[in-house]
Amino acid sequence: MENKFKKNSVGYLLAIAIVLLTSNFTYRNSKASNEKVVRDVYAAYEKKDWNMLTSLFAKGFTFNSPNDDHIDLKEYKVRCWPNAYNIKKFDIEKLVVDGDDVFVLYNGWTKGGKEFRNTEYFKLKDGKIKEFTCFFGPGISFPNNKGK
Repeated sequence: MENKFKKNSVGYLLAIAIVLLTSNFTYRNSKASNEKVVRDVYAAYEKKDWNMLTSLFAKGFTFNSPNDDHIDLKEYKVRCWPNAYNIKKFDIEKLVVDGDDVFVLYNGWTKGGKEFRNTEYFKLKDGKIKEFTCFFGPGISFPNNKGK
């Protein structure tokens, strides 16, 4: 009986170890994948590639900012996508992935040489962006802003 118990215990421990190792591997792959999806958002803006950008969005995608409250993809294209044509580049200062939540702090430059700085939050589901929120303040908050 004791020998059977030892065999079962070893089997259970092995099964637990495999589950823990594979779940950590899956988490790391998911983290890297979510980071790539978000980095591709900035690449799409730099390349002026609407199709690349929309391929990253999940069905039911919404966008938020101080000027936008859960707008859909159609409205996002009208209100936000024109900024792409004024953007020269982005420099990501900090990108933090926590499961399906990704926060980004970056500096961007317009074609006219203006710098702008934003923080953005992305909520992903199944490797696609479900919700995208941009946080900016007054002044040089977004590329097409006519302010400072």
